[in-house]
Amino acid sequence: MKPANATRMSEFLLLGFSEEPELQPLIFGLFLSMYLITVFGNLLIILAISSESHLHTPMYFFLANLSLVDICFTSTTVPKMLWNIQTQSKVITYAGCITQMYFFIIFSGLDIYLLAVMAYDRFVAICQPLHYMAIMNTRLCGLLVLVSWTTSVLHSLLQTSMVLRLSFCTEVEIPHFFCELNQMIQLACSDTFLNNVVMYFAAMLLAGGPLTGILYSYSKIVSSICRISSAQGKYKAFSTCASHLSVVSLFFCTSLGVYLSSAATQSSHASAVASVMYTVFTPMLNPFIYSLRNNDIKTALKRIIGAPVILGLKLCPRLQGS
Repeated sequence: MKPANATRMSEFLLLGFSEEPELQPLIFGLFLSMYLITVFGNLLIILAISSESHLHTPMYFFLANLSLVDICFTSTTVPKMLWNIQTQSKVITYAGCITQMYFFIIFSGLDIYLLAVMAYDRFVAICQPLHYMAIMNTRLCGLLVLVSWTTSVLHSLLQTSMVLRLSFCTEVEIPHFFCELNQMIQLACSDTFLNNVVMYFAAMLLAGGPLTGILYSYSKIVSSICRISSAQGKYKAFSTCASHLSVVSLFFCTSLGVYLSSAATQSSHASAVASVMYTVFTPMLNPFIYSLRNNDIKTALKRIIGAPVILGLKLCPRLQGS
């Protein structure tokens, strides 16, 4: 039975990280910096890939999609948190909370699926190099991205519709910096058994499946690399997937660490702080990981960044002469 005071809430309160006023400017500056670096860095990756014809390959096509998703992923949570700090308000409307949760589930799922697709791409490139272009054709690449989007959207619709059936008590405070699915379910006043079953089943199926695929792909990749006789050949083969392996390890280790630690400590505040690792920190680091370990990306970025500088140097003498 539903509690007597359960009702359809018009707004929630996002408690964030700290209620101490002196820490708010520091938190605002830190997250604004990380958000700008994330957006600017991932936009540079997208621009570099789109502007260089030799980067129009399956691997970089998936990387461009991952960079776009990372921008959207971070944009679902950080701008609202910055706005709340700036306005000294913790309020988020019911509709805003549901919308934020909807898009967060979509883009977090897309991150997982794209990392799995990129692992498959590296598996084909290293284990079946002679058939790579035939297997990873334009049609298959587009289909893999389309399936990733479709699965993420349907999963998000399912989880969001399950939350919409819940009732919440008055003055609901969310001990997080965004409307996270698990937190919403825990705060509901109505029966949440079905929500928990759907949430954990979907997590095992839609996150465990891609993770299993990634582990299988890399087990085959490592096996193929070990069979290469020359040390130079082994290094070249490993270098093609080192960046992706770094991103996969960072994303899954931080996200799994968040949920395992929150389940062990039952501390919502600790979970909110730890969630920063995979919601903000990992998308910020991805451009650095791919650009620092990839000569093609570094060369393209140098051309993009260097072109305005060279143009400015050419224009300066003309302006001075006039």
